[in-house]
Amino acid sequence: MALSSLAALPVTTAIRADHTHVLAAFHRYRSDSPWWRKRAIVSTACTALEIHTQLEEEILYPALARVDPDDDVLKKSKSEHDAIRQTIERLRGMEPDNAAYDNLFMQLMRTVIHHVADEEAVLLPRAERALKAELASLGAAMTRRRIQLLGAHRPARIALDMAGTFPVATALLGALTGIAVLCCFATPRPRSA
Repeated sequence: MALSSLAALPVTTAIRADHTHVLAAFHRYRSDSPWWRKRAIVSTACTALEIHTQLEEEILYPALARVDPDDDVLKKSKSEHDAIRQTIERLRGMEPDNAAYDNLFMQLMRTVIHHVADEEAVLLPRAERALKAELASLGAAMTRRRIQLLGAHRPARIALDMAGTFPVATALLGALTGIAVLCCFATPRPRSA
């Protein structure tokens, strides 16, 4: 998909995709997994959450505040983001072989799942009604900003963490990419006269 078509995604679609991505990472976590896999999953989820919360606070929440500044769910979302950031900071300072690591990650999961439920049940439907004419432009702004934030987060580390989090999907994507590259070079070229 070209960047121009990604930029056209409505902001609410992009946010739901972020939710799906982080929840999928949560589902991969097992307390009996090897330390390196735990670290990859936690790092993937934490980086995704850091970027996601920043995007919401910079783009979606101000737009919603313009149309409904007294919204209670919107007001509590910022404090929930702060709690998520504090938990992420604590997780990043721990080692995966510590039993408290598992408990803290489970706490993060509970907080995020509750937050996602509020957003998906209340904020996103409200945004789709109140910001209907702006959804695509807000989505484009979110895509541009996401690219900037990803660039600041060591893309090679993100790729390694994703491979540790979703090894089968990563292997499949790598194989398909390899096949595509081979097909490009193996395709006979017409000879010039």
